[in-house]
Amino acid sequence: MAERLAAAAEPVEQALVVDVSSQRLYLFESGELVGSFPVSTAERGTGNREGSLQTPLGLHRVDEKIGADAQRGMIFRGRQPTGELAEILQGPDERAARDDVTSRILWLQGLEPGVNQGGDVDSKQRYIYIHGTPEEGRIGRPASHGCVRMTNADVITLFDRVREGALVDIIE
Repeated sequence: MAERLAAAAEPVEQALVVDVSSQRLYLFESGELVGSFPVSTAERGTGNREGSLQTPLGLHRVDEKIGADAQRGMIFRGRQPTGELAEILQGPDERAARDDVTSRILWLQGLEPGVNQGGDVDSKQRYIYIHGTPEEGRIGRPASHGCVRMTNADVITLFDRVREGALVDIIE
């Protein structure tokens, strides 16, 4: 990440690193680590192709933040709040009936043409988010359908701190 940030044309104030191997998200501000959160990336591993249900690797940015005023546990469909709150499951093997997106959405845009931008590898067109989940008991191990899941409290904390445009590097 340090090499990527050093190569950036402008100074990087905020950056997130999603480390798939440790199932953690790290928040850096002005090069200093200021936060660390457990996450869940894709159950099917990493990959950038449309339809793979895998988490895309590479450099991204937070393109849109959605849900600023939503209640904790609010279910989103098509990036719109439904008015329905999810039942938050704490058991490690508990699965929700649906793969709901809850509480907040940080919509990612890939920055590497042919890797996570354009064609059938485009992270934005794949609707790759950092978001809350009703399956909080599964956080810390691969469990998603491609997105980066967080606990609802953690995604709200991150959402409130991170600005649109922040870099996100997803690494193995």
